[in-house]
Amino acid sequence: MIGAFATWRNTPITFDSAAPQGTTVQASNYLTMVPNTEGGMFANHIELGLYAEKTGPTGSTYGPRWTEVGNSGGKTHAITQGIDPDKPNNVNHTYMTIRQASGDQWDVLYDFNWVGSTTDQLKVPRGNPNRIDIGLEVMGPQYVTVPEIANRVQYMAENKTWSRSATADTAQAVTLGICGQKSPWDPNFTYAPPNCFNAKLTDNTKFTQWTVSKPGAAGSSPVAPRTAPFVPQSAPGRVDPAPVGTFNGTDQGALARCMAEDPNSCLATVPGLAECVRTAKQCNAAALTPTASRPTHAPSARSATPPLPSPVEIRGRAAAAFGVPVQDVHVSTGSSRDTAGKTAPSADPQPEAGAVWTVESQATTKGLSARGTAVRGFRATYSAVSGQLLDACWGQMCAR
Repeated sequence: MIGAFATWRNTPITFDSAAPQGTTVQASNYLTMVPNTEGGMFANHIELGLYAEKTGPTGSTYGPRWTEVGNSGGKTHAITQGIDPDKPNNVNHTYMTIRQASGDQWDVLYDFNWVGSTTDQLKVPRGNPNRIDIGLEVMGPQYVTVPEIANRVQYMAENKTWSRSATADTAQAVTLGICGQKSPWDPNFTYAPPNCFNAKLTDNTKFTQWTVSKPGAAGSSPVAPRTAPFVPQSAPGRVDPAPVGTFNGTDQGALARCMAEDPNSCLATVPGLAECVRTAKQCNAAALTPTASRPTHAPSARSATPPLPSPVEIRGRAAAAFGVPVQDVHVSTGSSRDTAGKTAPSADPQPEAGAVWTVESQATTKGLSARGTAVRGFRATYSAVSGQLLDACWGQMCAR
Protein backbone atom coordinates (compact mmCIF):
# COMPACT_ATOMS: atom_id res chain seq x y z
CA MET A 1 0.00 0.00 0.00
CA ILE A 2 1.46 3.35 -1.02
CA GLY A 3 -1.45 5.73 -0.46
CA ALA A 4 -4.54 6.44 1.62
CA PHE A 5 -7.45 8.72 0.71
CA ALA A 6 -10.53 9.78 2.67
CA THR A 7 -13.34 12.27 2.35
CA TRP A 8 -16.14 13.68 4.49
CA ARG A 9 -17.97 16.96 4.98
CA ASN A 10 -17.13 19.82 7.36
CA THR A 11 -19.94 18.88 9.72
CA PRO A 12 -20.90 21.44 12.40
CA ILE A 13 -19.77 20.29 15.85
CA THR A 14 -21.20 21.92 18.97
CA PHE A 15 -20.16 21.98 22.60
CA ASP A 16 -22.16 22.34 25.80
CA SER A 17 -21.50 25.71 27.43
CA ALA A 18 -22.00 24.05 30.84
CA ALA A 19 -18.71 22.13 30.63
CA PRO A 20 -16.63 22.88 33.76
CA GLN A 21 -13.66 25.17 33.25
CA GLY A 22 -10.47 23.20 32.69
CA THR A 23 -12.25 20.19 31.19
CA THR A 24 -10.82 19.11 27.84
CA VAL A 25 -13.68 18.86 25.35
CA GLN A 26 -12.93 18.11 21.72
CA ALA A 27 -13.96 16.05 18.71
CA SER A 28 -11.69 14.76 15.95
CA ASN A 29 -12.57 12.93 12.76
CA TYR A 30 -9.38 11.70 11.13
CA LEU A 31 -7.55 9.27 8.88
CA THR A 32 -4.48 7.44 10.20
CA MET A 33 -1.90 5.64 8.06
CA VAL A 34 0.64 3.28 9.68
CA PRO A 35 3.09 2.57 6.82
CA ASN A 36 4.96 -0.20 8.66
CA THR A 37 3.00 -2.16 11.27
CA GLU A 38 5.94 -4.18 12.60
CA GLY A 39 6.11 -1.81 15.56
CA GLY A 40 2.47 -2.43 16.48
CA MET A 41 -0.17 0.21 17.07
CA PHE A 42 2.44 2.63 18.45
CA ALA A 43 4.57 2.50 15.30
CA ASN A 44 5.46 5.64 13.35
CA HIS A 45 2.39 6.97 11.57
CA ILE A 46 0.61 9.86 9.85
CA GLU A 47 -2.68 11.34 10.99
CA LEU A 48 -4.78 13.95 9.17
CA GLY A 49 -8.28 15.16 9.69
CA LEU A 50 -10.73 17.66 11.16
CA TYR A 51 -10.42 18.87 14.77
CA ALA A 52 -12.78 20.92 16.94
CA GLU A 53 -12.05 21.97 20.51
CA LYS A 54 -13.95 23.89 23.17
CA THR A 55 -11.71 26.74 24.37
CA GLY A 56 -13.92 28.54 26.89
CA PRO A 57 -17.52 29.10 28.01
CA THR A 58 -18.50 30.48 24.60
CA GLY A 59 -15.42 29.81 22.47
CA SER A 60 -14.17 26.94 20.33
CA THR A 61 -11.87 26.24 17.40
CA TYR A 62 -12.45 24.21 14.24
CA GLY A 63 -10.26 23.20 11.31
CA PRO A 64 -8.07 20.58 9.63
CA ARG A 65 -4.51 19.64 10.50
CA TRP A 66 -1.99 16.84 9.95
CA THR A 67 0.36 15.09 12.34
CA GLU A 68 3.43 12.91 12.01
CA VAL A 69 4.63 10.64 14.82
CA GLY A 70 8.22 9.45 14.36
CA ASN A 71 10.88 7.50 16.21
CA SER A 72 11.32 9.98 19.04
CA GLY A 73 8.66 12.64 18.82
CA GLY A 74 6.11 14.19 16.54
CA LYS A 75 4.86 17.33 14.82
CA THR A 76 1.50 18.86 13.96
CA HIS A 77 0.59 21.53 11.41
CA ALA A 78 -2.73 23.30 10.93
CA ILE A 79 -3.96 23.26 7.32
CA THR A 80 -4.89 26.77 6.20
CA GLN A 81 -4.81 26.15 2.46
CA GLY A 82 -8.08 25.50 0.70
CA ILE A 83 -11.59 26.89 0.38
CA ASP A 84 -12.99 27.60 3.85
CA PRO A 85 -11.24 24.68 5.58
CA ASP A 86 -12.18 26.11 8.99
CA LYS A 87 -15.88 26.63 8.26
CA PRO A 88 -18.50 24.13 9.57
CA ASN A 89 -20.53 24.57 6.38
CA ASN A 90 -21.16 20.93 5.35
CA VAL A 91 -18.82 21.29 2.35
CA ASN A 92 -16.84 18.25 1.16
CA HIS A 93 -13.08 18.06 1.74
CA THR A 94 -10.50 15.40 0.96
CA TYR A 95 -7.53 14.03 2.91
CA MET A 96 -4.69 12.04 1.36
CA THR A 97 -1.21 10.72 2.02
CA ILE A 98 0.98 9.16 -0.69
CA ARG A 99 4.42 7.59 -0.38
CA GLN A 100 7.06 9.52 -2.29
CA ALA A 101 8.44 7.99 -5.48
CA SER A 102 11.86 7.51 -3.87
CA GLY A 103 12.75 7.02 -0.23
CA ASP A 104 10.52 6.16 2.71
CA GLN A 105 8.66 9.42 3.35
CA TRP A 106 5.10 10.43 2.55
CA ASP A 107 3.40 13.52 1.12
CA VAL A 108 0.21 14.91 2.66
CA LEU A 109 -2.49 16.44 0.44
CA TYR A 110 -5.66 18.33 1.35
CA ASP A 111 -8.33 18.91 -1.29
CA PHE A 112 -5.86 17.39 -3.79
CA ASN A 113 -3.06 19.87 -3.02
CA TRP A 114 0.23 19.23 -1.22
CA VAL A 115 0.38 20.67 2.32
CA GLY A 116 3.42 18.90 3.79
CA SER A 117 5.75 15.90 3.90
CA THR A 118 6.90 13.52 6.60
CA THR A 119 10.52 13.23 7.71
CA ASP A 120 10.61 10.26 10.10
CA GLN A 121 8.55 7.35 8.75
CA LEU A 122 9.93 3.82 8.71
CA LYS A 123 11.10 1.94 5.64
CA VAL A 124 8.32 -0.27 4.26
CA PRO A 125 9.67 -3.63 3.05
CA ARG A 126 7.84 -5.04 0.05
CA GLY A 127 4.86 -7.06 1.23
CA ASN A 128 4.85 -5.50 4.69
CA PRO A 129 1.27 -4.97 5.93
CA ASN A 130 0.01 -1.39 6.32
CA ARG A 131 -2.90 -0.19 8.39
CA ILE A 132 -5.49 2.53 7.79
CA ASP A 133 -7.88 3.77 10.48
CA ILE A 134 -10.71 6.26 10.03
CA GLY A 135 -13.32 7.53 12.42
CA LEU A 136 -14.43 9.84 15.19
CA GLU A 137 -12.74 10.41 18.54
CA VAL A 138 -14.08 12.60 21.36
CA MET A 139 -12.89 13.83 24.73
CA GLY A 140 -15.43 15.02 27.27
CA PRO A 141 -18.25 13.17 25.46
CA GLN A 142 -20.96 14.47 27.77
CA TYR A 143 -20.29 18.01 26.50
CA VAL A 144 -20.05 17.53 22.72
CA THR A 145 -22.56 16.87 19.94
CA VAL A 146 -21.42 15.58 16.55
CA PRO A 147 -23.95 15.24 13.71
CA GLU A 148 -23.62 12.39 11.24
CA ILE A 149 -20.25 12.19 9.46
CA ALA A 150 -20.07 9.92 6.40
CA ASN A 151 -16.47 8.66 6.14
CA ARG A 152 -15.27 7.14 2.89
CA VAL A 153 -11.77 5.77 2.41
CA GLN A 154 -9.64 4.16 -0.32
CA TYR A 155 -6.07 2.92 -0.58
CA MET A 156 -3.51 2.91 -3.39
CA ALA A 157 -1.80 -0.40 -4.09
CA GLU A 158 1.71 -0.69 -5.52
CA ASN A 159 0.20 -0.86 -9.01
CA LYS A 160 -0.88 2.79 -8.43
CA THR A 161 -4.56 1.89 -8.56
CA TRP A 162 -7.02 3.23 -5.98
CA SER A 163 -9.31 0.62 -4.41
CA ARG A 164 -11.74 0.08 -1.56
CA SER A 165 -10.86 -2.45 1.12
CA ALA A 166 -12.55 -5.83 1.16
CA THR A 167 -15.08 -6.15 3.95
CA ALA A 168 -13.17 -9.15 5.28
CA ASP A 169 -10.14 -6.89 5.82
CA THR A 170 -11.98 -4.33 7.95
CA ALA A 171 -12.74 -4.20 11.67
CA GLN A 172 -14.86 -1.90 13.85
CA ALA A 173 -14.24 -0.48 17.31
CA VAL A 174 -16.75 1.65 19.24
CA THR A 175 -15.35 2.28 22.70
CA LEU A 176 -18.26 4.31 24.12
CA GLY A 177 -20.79 1.77 22.93
CA ILE A 178 -23.60 2.02 20.37
CA CYS A 179 -26.60 4.07 21.48
CA GLY A 180 -29.52 1.82 22.39
CA GLN A 181 -27.49 -1.38 22.62
CA LYS A 182 -26.95 -3.44 25.77
CA SER A 183 -23.52 -3.59 27.36
CA PRO A 184 -21.78 -6.94 26.71
CA TRP A 185 -20.53 -6.84 30.31
CA ASP A 186 -23.79 -5.82 32.00
CA PRO A 187 -27.07 -6.89 30.35
CA ASN A 188 -28.96 -4.46 32.60
CA PHE A 189 -27.07 -1.46 31.20
CA THR A 190 -28.08 0.22 27.92
CA TYR A 191 -25.83 2.76 26.24
CA ALA A 192 -27.57 6.13 26.09
CA PRO A 193 -26.70 9.73 25.13
CA PRO A 194 -24.47 11.53 25.69
CA ASN A 195 -22.09 8.64 26.42
CA CYS A 196 -22.53 6.64 23.22
CA PHE A 197 -22.03 6.73 19.46
CA ASN A 198 -24.30 6.04 16.53
CA ALA A 199 -22.27 4.07 13.99
CA LYS A 200 -23.03 2.15 10.82
CA LEU A 201 -20.80 0.37 8.30
CA THR A 202 -22.15 0.37 4.76
CA ASP A 203 -20.64 -2.42 2.69
CA ASN A 204 -21.22 -5.51 0.60
CA THR A 205 -18.00 -7.20 -0.38
CA LYS A 206 -16.12 -3.87 -0.24
CA PHE A 207 -15.96 -1.12 2.37
CA THR A 208 -18.20 1.75 1.26
CA GLN A 209 -18.87 4.10 4.17
CA TRP A 210 -18.41 4.37 7.93
CA THR A 211 -21.10 6.71 9.25
CA VAL A 212 -20.68 8.00 12.80
CA SER A 213 -22.29 10.57 15.06
CA LYS A 214 -22.44 11.36 18.77
CA PRO A 215 -25.63 12.72 20.31
CA GLY A 216 -25.39 15.32 23.03
CA ALA A 217 -27.02 15.48 26.41
CA ALA A 218 -30.69 16.41 26.60
CA GLY A 219 -31.15 20.08 27.41
CA SER A 220 -27.54 21.05 26.68
CA SER A 221 -26.67 24.61 25.66
CA PRO A 222 -24.72 24.32 22.40
CA VAL A 223 -21.75 26.50 21.49
CA ALA A 224 -20.81 26.42 17.81
CA PRO A 225 -17.17 26.63 16.67
CA ARG A 226 -15.81 30.14 16.41
CA THR A 227 -14.79 30.97 12.85
CA ALA A 228 -14.30 34.10 10.79
CA PRO A 229 -17.48 35.53 9.23
CA PHE A 230 -18.22 34.26 5.76
CA VAL A 231 -20.84 34.50 3.07
CA PRO A 232 -22.14 31.34 1.38
CA GLN A 233 -21.37 31.03 -2.31
CA SER A 234 -25.04 31.56 -3.09
CA ALA A 235 -25.20 34.88 -1.23
CA PRO A 236 -26.49 37.88 -3.22
CA GLY A 237 -23.75 40.07 -4.62
CA ARG A 238 -21.10 37.36 -4.63
CA VAL A 239 -20.40 35.38 -7.76
CA ASP A 240 -17.71 32.71 -7.77
CA PRO A 241 -16.79 31.89 -11.36
CA ALA A 242 -16.76 28.21 -12.20
CA PRO A 243 -13.21 26.87 -12.69
CA VAL A 244 -12.28 26.26 -16.31
CA GLY A 245 -9.39 24.72 -18.19
CA THR A 246 -6.71 22.43 -16.84
CA PHE A 247 -4.12 22.83 -14.09
CA ASN A 248 -1.19 20.43 -13.93
CA GLY A 249 -3.13 18.19 -16.28
CA THR A 250 -6.30 18.15 -14.15
CA ASP A 251 -9.66 19.21 -15.58
CA GLN A 252 -10.65 21.99 -13.15
CA GLY A 253 -14.32 22.17 -14.11
CA ALA A 254 -14.78 18.43 -13.65
CA LEU A 255 -12.89 18.58 -10.35
CA ALA A 256 -15.09 21.37 -8.96
CA ARG A 257 -18.26 19.48 -9.86
CA CYS A 258 -16.92 16.25 -8.41
CA MET A 259 -15.82 17.90 -5.15
CA ALA A 260 -19.31 19.31 -4.70
CA GLU A 261 -21.17 16.11 -5.53
CA ASP A 262 -19.07 12.99 -4.85
CA PRO A 263 -15.40 13.56 -3.97
CA ASN A 264 -14.91 9.86 -3.30
CA SER A 265 -15.19 9.26 -7.06
CA CYS A 266 -12.90 12.09 -8.22
CA LEU A 267 -9.76 9.99 -8.60
CA ALA A 268 -11.58 7.72 -11.05
CA THR A 269 -13.70 10.28 -12.90
CA VAL A 270 -11.81 13.58 -13.13
CA PRO A 271 -9.47 13.62 -16.14
CA GLY A 272 -5.83 13.92 -15.10
CA LEU A 273 -6.40 13.93 -11.32
CA ALA A 274 -5.07 10.47 -10.43
CA GLU A 275 -1.83 11.15 -12.32
CA CYS A 276 -1.51 14.65 -10.85
CA VAL A 277 -1.69 13.56 -7.20
CA ARG A 278 1.14 11.08 -7.86
CA THR A 279 3.38 13.58 -9.66
CA ALA A 280 2.72 17.34 -9.47
CA LYS A 281 0.70 17.01 -6.22
CA GLN A 282 -0.84 20.46 -6.78
CA CYS A 283 -4.05 19.67 -8.60
CA ASN A 284 -6.84 21.97 -7.35
CA ALA A 285 -6.14 25.53 -8.52
CA ALA A 286 -9.17 27.01 -6.73
CA ALA A 287 -7.93 25.71 -3.36
CA LEU A 288 -4.28 26.77 -3.55
CA THR A 289 -4.63 30.13 -1.77
CA PRO A 290 -4.35 30.06 2.04
CA THR A 291 -7.53 31.25 3.75
CA ALA A 292 -5.69 34.17 5.36
CA SER A 293 -4.94 35.55 1.89
CA ARG A 294 -8.59 35.67 0.84
CA PRO A 295 -10.81 38.70 1.41
CA THR A 296 -13.18 38.43 4.36
CA HIS A 297 -16.87 38.82 3.53
CA ALA A 298 -18.37 40.15 6.75
CA PRO A 299 -22.13 40.21 7.37
CA SER A 300 -23.83 43.60 7.67
CA ALA A 301 -24.75 43.03 11.30
CA ARG A 302 -21.72 42.37 13.49
CA SER A 303 -22.24 39.22 15.53
CA ALA A 304 -20.99 38.81 19.06
CA THR A 305 -17.73 36.89 19.34
CA PRO A 306 -16.12 35.20 22.33
CA PRO A 307 -13.34 37.06 24.15
CA LEU A 308 -9.80 36.68 22.87
CA PRO A 309 -7.80 33.82 24.38
CA SER A 310 -5.63 34.80 27.33
CA PRO A 311 -2.16 33.39 28.08
CA VAL A 312 -3.60 31.66 31.15
CA GLU A 313 -6.19 29.88 29.00
CA ILE A 314 -3.62 28.92 26.36
CA ARG A 315 -1.28 27.62 29.05
CA GLY A 316 -4.03 25.47 30.54
CA ARG A 317 -5.13 24.11 27.16
CA ALA A 318 -1.56 23.21 26.21
CA ALA A 319 -0.94 21.49 29.54
CA ALA A 320 -4.10 19.41 29.11
CA ALA A 321 -3.41 18.60 25.46
CA PHE A 322 0.14 17.42 26.11
CA GLY A 323 -0.64 15.80 29.45
CA VAL A 324 1.85 17.76 31.56
CA PRO A 325 1.51 19.77 34.81
CA VAL A 326 0.42 23.33 34.09
CA GLN A 327 3.25 24.70 36.23
CA ASP A 328 5.74 23.14 33.79
CA VAL A 329 4.35 25.11 30.82
CA HIS A 330 5.79 28.50 29.86
CA VAL A 331 4.06 31.05 27.62
CA SER A 332 5.66 33.74 25.44
CA THR A 333 4.38 36.13 22.81
CA GLY A 334 5.37 36.75 19.25
CA SER A 335 4.38 36.65 15.60
CA SER A 336 3.88 33.71 13.29
CA ARG A 337 6.23 35.52 10.90
CA ASP A 338 8.93 35.83 13.56
CA THR A 339 8.49 33.41 16.43
CA ALA A 340 11.64 34.77 18.05
CA GLY A 341 10.11 38.24 18.29
CA LYS A 342 8.53 39.69 21.39
CA THR A 343 5.59 41.55 19.91
CA ALA A 344 2.75 40.86 22.31
CA PRO A 345 -0.67 40.07 20.89
CA SER A 346 -2.67 43.26 21.00
CA ALA A 347 -5.29 43.79 23.68
CA ASP A 348 -7.46 45.50 21.08
CA PRO A 349 -10.59 43.72 19.77
CA GLN A 350 -8.59 42.65 16.70
CA PRO A 351 -4.90 41.84 17.38
CA GLU A 352 -2.39 42.33 14.61
CA ALA A 353 -2.39 39.68 11.91
CA GLY A 354 -0.04 36.83 12.74
CA ALA A 355 0.09 37.43 16.50
CA VAL A 356 0.55 34.18 18.40
CA TRP A 357 1.05 32.69 21.83
CA THR A 358 3.95 30.22 22.03
CA VAL A 359 4.01 27.60 24.78
CA GLU A 360 6.98 25.43 25.72
CA SER A 361 7.81 22.78 28.29
CA GLN A 362 10.58 20.33 29.09
CA ALA A 363 8.21 17.94 30.85
CA THR A 364 7.71 14.37 29.63
CA THR A 365 4.81 14.06 27.18
CA LYS A 366 3.25 11.67 24.70
CA GLY A 367 2.47 14.56 22.37
CA LEU A 368 -0.82 15.08 20.56
CA SER A 369 -1.27 11.54 19.26
CA ALA A 370 -2.99 8.89 21.34
CA ARG A 371 -0.48 6.41 19.92
CA GLY A 372 2.60 8.39 20.86
CA THR A 373 5.34 7.20 23.20
CA ALA A 374 6.73 9.35 26.01
CA VAL A 375 9.39 11.90 25.04
CA ARG A 376 10.85 15.00 26.65
CA GLY A 377 9.60 18.49 25.86
CA PHE A 378 7.21 20.20 23.45
CA ARG A 379 6.60 23.54 21.74
CA ALA A 380 3.32 24.81 20.27
CA THR A 381 1.94 28.03 18.82
CA TYR A 382 -1.66 29.22 19.05
CA SER A 383 -3.40 32.07 17.24
CA ALA A 384 -3.87 35.10 19.48
CA VAL A 385 -7.12 35.86 17.66
CA SER A 386 -8.94 32.53 17.58
CA GLY A 387 -6.93 30.33 19.94
CA GLN A 388 -6.50 27.82 17.11
CA LEU A 389 -3.49 25.49 17.37
CA LEU A 390 -1.22 26.46 14.46
CA ASP A 391 1.67 24.05 14.85
CA ALA A 392 3.40 21.94 17.46
CA CYS A 393 6.32 19.59 17.96
CA TRP A 394 7.44 17.26 20.73
CA GLY A 395 10.60 15.32 21.47
CA GLN A 396 13.40 15.39 18.93
CA MET A 397 11.05 16.60 16.20
CA CYS A 398 11.44 20.09 17.72
CA ALA A 399 15.09 20.08 16.68
CA ARG A 400 14.27 19.55 12.98
